[in-house]
Amino acid sequence: MGNRGMEELIPLVNKLQDAFSSIGQSCHLDLPQIAVVGGQSAGKSSVLENFVGRDFLPRGSGIVTRRPLVLQLVNATTEYAEFLHCKGKKFTDFEEVRLEIEAETDRVTGTNKGISPVPINLRVYSPHVLNLTLVDLPGMTKVPVGDQPPDIEFQIRDMLMQFVTKENCLILAVSPANSDLANSDALKVAKEVDPQGQRTIGVITKLDLMDEGTDARDVLENKLLPLRRGYIGVVNRSQKDIDGKKDITAALAAERKFFLSHPSYRHLADRMGTPYLQKVLNQQLTNHIRDTLPGLRNKLQSQLLSIEKEVEEYKNFRPDDPTRKTKALLQMVQQFGVDFEKRIEGSGDQVDTLELSGGARINRIFHERFPFELVKMEFDEKDLRREISYAIKNIHGVRTGLFTPDMAFEAIVKKQIVKLKEPSLKCVDLVVSELATVIKKCAEKLSSYPRLREETERIVTTYIREREGRTKDQILLLIDIEQSYINTNHEDFIGFANAQQRSTQLNKKRAIPNQVIRRGWLTINNISLMKGGSKEYWF
Repeated sequence: MGNRGMEELIPLVNKLQDAFSSIGQSCHLDLPQIAVVGGQSAGKSSVLENFVGRDFLPRGSGIVTRRPLVLQLVNATTEYAEFLHCKGKKFTDFEEVRLEIEAETDRVTGTNKGISPVPINLRVYSPHVLNLTLVDLPGMTKVPVGDQPPDIEFQIRDMLMQFVTKENCLILAVSPANSDLANSDALKVAKEVDPQGQRTIGVITKLDLMDEGTDARDVLENKLLPLRRGYIGVVNRSQKDIDGKKDITAALAAERKFFLSHPSYRHLADRMGTPYLQKVLNQQLTNHIRDTLPGLRNKLQSQLLSIEKEVEEYKNFRPDDPTRKTKALLQMVQQFGVDFEKRIEGSGDQVDTLELSGGARINRIFHERFPFELVKMEFDEKDLRREISYAIKNIHGVRTGLFTPDMAFEAIVKKQIVKLKEPSLKCVDLVVSELATVIKKCAEKLSSYPRLREETERIVTTYIREREGRTKDQILLLIDIEQSYINTNHEDFIGFANAQQRSTQLNKKRAIPNQVIRRGWLTINNISLMKGGSKEYWF
């Protein structure tokens, strides 16, 4: 490429990939890479072997690639391979590399056909390769084989999506030419995550296996299903060639001859074949890294600053200092108390706009739920009238009474007051349940210390349960007090005692306008109730 700095970009990203893999997490950074996707036995692994010029990947029928293989190709003077999980060990025999990949796959996935999203990192140094990093992913399948789970299709799909949904990931979509491109699994997935075809590179394999009289010219000329980065055709070795240990150099020469001699592909021969594909991928990945590097650098710097700030807090931290432990424990417990109070009493800072907090929910229980439960206590008026009638008659016994006895009134009212117990106790249960939820949410900050969290939850919940019992006793006592004495002289109570007084006050308020009456009946109010309340006179 002529630019030494540009050539160093891919090894730089390789170092980042290794660093993140060795610490077991990606630091939420979307590293630029090329993911190889395609249907099962589409020829993905063969394409990668052609790049290296060596047989080093597990082969066979069915699902062979069962873990993502992060393959880092590095241009060097000597030829050897290294695994990240075998640090420092150099593999010069590529047959050993294959056995190690199979052993490492089985170690995580089992000896049958299970899959795992944990990647294997392999770095190959060779004078025959260009700097390139690819992720070889398991081929998409439809039917479970062996002891594979029934949802193997969705498991593989989910694993592919983890890689291809990232914006910084180029997609190398491998499709066999001897099946209809409209049915290509690779292009289907690529279309879903990259509908504009901005980051998809098409690879068409098995061009030599197409039926006579058919060709993939329209596809390779980017006319049928156009992609911005186009399609490249390759011809891999057949299973017979692989079993016969056909040299990859000879296979590449045969591939070149195929494109030059085929009438449909002759005019495209310079833009076809494995060497051209490797060159294009090297350029595409380098340009892609160059474009994404500024954003990646900014993100890395911001994460570095936040981590440095966190490290600064623990600079003078001594784990064996008991006073620090005690102080940290007290701070966490105090914070729990502050959070609990904020959730109940309400707070201006960090207002939750997605759901009601504890205090607001309790408010709703008091002002909406409890009144609703009271309103639900419907009674049949006919039954109530019958009960009143029976109560009056039973109190009078054999005698016929002139006045309604107080005892009948009290018996009916007490019966209604008792009905308040159930909704009142239910209200307490709802509030206690809400407080338990608040405790759980406040204790989430203590999740790093499971025993402390468990003990804090237990102590606070036990205290609330004790108070729940006392609260219920208090409510029942209050209802019993209301039952034991019915105050008929209360201002809200309308009885015979204050009916006359209320009537007088109402009539005083009612202004009588000046009237001129020549002849007729005149009604005079304000005569005591015992005399009839009002009287008419003739004028």
